[in-house]
Amino acid sequence: MANILLIASLGILLCGESYFGYRLHNLSAEQEQIKEDYSVVNSITFGIFSVDQWREKISDVVGKQVNGFSMTTKQKSALQAQVTNQLNGLINKTVAQINKPQKSLGGKLKKLAFNSFVDEDELHALVPIFSKTIITKINSPASKKRLKRIANSKMDQLEDQTYDRTEIAKNAMTRQMFAKYKVSNASDFNKSIKSHLSAINVLTYNYAYAMLGCVLAALVLWLILRKKTRLQTTLFMMSILFAIVLLASGITTTIIEVDARITTLNFKLLDENIEFTNQVLFFQSKSILGIIETLMKQPKPDSILVGTLLMLFVIILPVLRLLGKGMHVWGSDRFAENKVVRYLAFESGKWDMADVMVVGVAMTYIGLNGILKSQLSNLNMDTGPLKTVTENNSSLQPGYLIFAAYVIFAMILSYILKRIAKPHEKEPQVLDEENVPT
Repeated sequence: MANILLIASLGILLCGESYFGYRLHNLSAEQEQIKEDYSVVNSITFGIFSVDQWREKISDVVGKQVNGFSMTTKQKSALQAQVTNQLNGLINKTVAQINKPQKSLGGKLKKLAFNSFVDEDELHALVPIFSKTIITKINSPASKKRLKRIANSKMDQLEDQTYDRTEIAKNAMTRQMFAKYKVSNASDFNKSIKSHLSAINVLTYNYAYAMLGCVLAALVLWLILRKKTRLQTTLFMMSILFAIVLLASGITTTIIEVDARITTLNFKLLDENIEFTNQVLFFQSKSILGIIETLMKQPKPDSILVGTLLMLFVIILPVLRLLGKGMHVWGSDRFAENKVVRYLAFESGKWDMADVMVVGVAMTYIGLNGILKSQLSNLNMDTGPLKTVTENNSSLQPGYLIFAAYVIFAMILSYILKRIAKPHEKEPQVLDEENVPT
């Protein structure tokens, strides 16, 4: 009856752990996909590195300047002065050209007629009136409209000649993404993604903590019933199942995420802001199983070898060790003392690299985080016209927490196994009749 009650209690906790692990795995996969979509839509390839984006933003600025063109009184006075100087210079040049020595009869007659009927001083006196008339004509609504139309047509010609090959791909991609997330523009897309990711992040950590709570409750039962010898086999076998669920969840859930981006790039052109936001420089999110899969898909033999070794020593061997421990505790004396079973249960720990993986991932994260912070800090600048702000969102994910918990739990099981392990059965000694004492 005690064993039945114990199995029922631990079974409830095991079901809870399995459910929380399943939800954690699904949410982690969903989060990874959403972030992948976000990084594609906001990729620097379709932003700062896109000629089309620069063309559109510069065209908007120039278009605003052209359509909003209007001269101030100061500008009119300056322009009128320039026109006056140009006209006076033109008169001086014309008079000098006519008054230079003429060899032909026609040239001499033109010079005589010009000097007889034209007064140079009167022409110069009329220049300010001509200049004012020209400026007034330029600033008339009809002239402004004509000038704007000419400027816009030239800008349109320049736009048609300036393009790259990303526009078609970007348009197709954004249409697909906007339809997927049921939004109509990039701003709504980013808001929807951020809101969704915030909710998922809270849920993933809640499920991770719930899993750990179930495992902790099982350990508390071990502590309470540690002196109940008849229940130890049940406790240990159920603990093996807890460890398998932890391992399965730990290797399939995202453990590390690398995210580097330019939050804002802002500079002024013709007193107008040109701004790029949320430009993703690099994004990668992987689980342990994902890392192994990526390595084994590489064409390089060394990558395949590393992936194979990780699969063997981080996944396969830990599972075999758990099975060996379970067989040793649950099996018959003859089966429990099998050399292979005992090796897996007690001596294969030196080949188990799960704990090394935990340390390796932590060191990788620390190294990458330091490099990204150093490199991104070099991109931060504020020089007045130009301002850039970068952001490093790299982080360890709940999968790392679960995998580390499995490693600790497996160590605890190894310790418990040594305390409750079945002793070697000694072979009965057969004495020769000659050696039997009288």
